[in-house]
Amino acid sequence: MATVVSKYSLVEQAKRIDPDGKMSLIVEALNVEMGNILEEAPWMPSNDIWINKTVRRANLPTGTRRRLNQGVATEVSRVAEILDVISMIETYAEYDKEYIDNMPSPAQARLDEATAFIRGIGQTLVSDILYGNNALNPDQITGLAPRLATIDSKFVFGGGGTGTDVTSMYVVTWGKTEAYLVYPKNSGGKLGITHEDKGRVTLEDSNSNKYEGYRDWFQVKCGMVVKNPKCVGRYANIETAGASNLFDEDNLIKLLNKMVTNANTRVYCNETIMSQAEIALKDKTNVNWTSDNGLGGVPFLKFRGIPVRKIDSTILLDTETAIT
Repeated sequence: MATVVSKYSLVEQAKRIDPDGKMSLIVEALNVEMGNILEEAPWMPSNDIWINKTVRRANLPTGTRRRLNQGVATEVSRVAEILDVISMIETYAEYDKEYIDNMPSPAQARLDEATAFIRGIGQTLVSDILYGNNALNPDQITGLAPRLATIDSKFVFGGGGTGTDVTSMYVVTWGKTEAYLVYPKNSGGKLGITHEDKGRVTLEDSNSNKYEGYRDWFQVKCGMVVKNPKCVGRYANIETAGASNLFDEDNLIKLLNKMVTNANTRVYCNETIMSQAEIALKDKTNVNWTSDNGLGGVPFLKFRGIPVRKIDSTILLDTETAIT
């Protein structure tokens, strides 16, 4: 396991400077694909402070067939109250003033680090959107997997895989009456990841001795709301290796036909399933998969017209536990 450090050393400084004295170009090898969730999902203010309350219709009156001279019973409709919590993910970056000031470009040095922090918090948030379970960890939101944890062949289909080497495809129809991300209503309209340069501050070492430095603060406040349960779905228990119980597009078709879909529907999978899908796309007789060009001409897959977004397997796992 890699050692986690909270202070920047001369060794780290040396790594960031080329032999010619210029700032090194940092290869962001730890950047992973997050499926554009944070960019494409709508963000809405909560209707409470740290929770969002959704009221869903739970049943409808059915009426009674009446005969002449006979009465019928009265009926009522009922509603269900759903509470979705908002969590905070927060961190600080601190640097010795001498460490930053002696960089070839102090501003670039701090920007490079801020980029890494923002990316890292984003990965944590996307992981929570998938797997966060507020029932087990009160500091987390409730993500897609816990909401879709039982195979019902309606909004959760199973691929037949077993054990802890399976993965899932998740389908979400985003929208303010479907599913969206939520932030506290009193946060002044701040949504997404916030970065604040705290500037020059006095820091303390482990012995409480003081020295001058710089500090940056990063935070995101986010929950997930599913207004309409027909707008989220899961194709689970897909084996990631072997020859059986692999991805079967028939199951995805069945799931999509049960759900509410529109132009804002997205399919999320990791590179394991994306590879299987792209292999299927090679078959010219396959009418379900197409490839379009996105922003900047970068191609992306569509399944029956629905964009398929890839999330790295370090976030959308190949090691899910099979559900029943």
